[in-house]
Amino acid sequence: MIEIKGIHKKFGKNEVLKGVDIKVNKGEVVVILGPSGSGKTTLLRCINFLEKADDGQLVVGRKIVNFKSANKKDILEIRRQTAMVFQCYNLFSNKTALENVMEGLVTARKIPKKEAEEISKKTLDKVGLNDKYNFYPSQLSGGQQQRVGIARAVALNPEVILFDEPTSALDPELVGEVLSVMKNVAKEGITMIVVTHEMSFASDIASRVIFMDGGVIVEEGSPNDIFTNPKEERTKQFLKRILPEWNYTI
Repeated sequence: MIEIKGIHKKFGKNEVLKGVDIKVNKGEVVVILGPSGSGKTTLLRCINFLEKADDGQLVVGRKIVNFKSANKKDILEIRRQTAMVFQCYNLFSNKTALENVMEGLVTARKIPKKEAEEISKKTLDKVGLNDKYNFYPSQLSGGQQQRVGIARAVALNPEVILFDEPTSALDPELVGEVLSVMKNVAKEGITMIVVTHEMSFASDIASRVIFMDGGVIVEEGSPNDIFTNPKEERTKQFLKRILPEWNYTI
């Protein structure tokens, strides 16, 4: 279980998160939607302490941390229980696919190399890259690189995987392969928080959809609630812009 309580974050005078509360139960897939600048990515980065929130509380499993007073030990413990898949892969260019997946296991988790290699190979097999162990990122397509990124996150066996628009940097024809892998990860019961504009993925896979705008949660509910019967006017406007075929009566 992961819970964010009253999270606030400012960049200068710009308040990006204005007291957001989210609770995600074990095995849930929560999809966060919203326009650019709504605070979605900042929220994920604060959960993983890539950005330090100004206020609020984070609960991951049994660990409770106050964002404002978190020390290095707290941050390390949270990072050991979370994993992040980025927009632009963030792979080490001088390491093979196998070495990229092994890196976190060996360096952060202190797992012996032989065991880390076995775990990494099994995870790469799961994402359909059993023939790419020794390929470097430059030898892989964008979709394959992102699948390595997903394998790297899954291999860590975290409490939750955070996905920050994982298909936004991909050519359109490569999006499907990455979404397919994410669907398979979700079917394994792994807890996921996903920031995305892929509406079909959200509709098919999400346990819950959250719509954010202006640093707050405007509305949340099941995919059916949000996509067929949203209550808030701002949600309706967003869906109309993102899904031109979507219609509603004002």
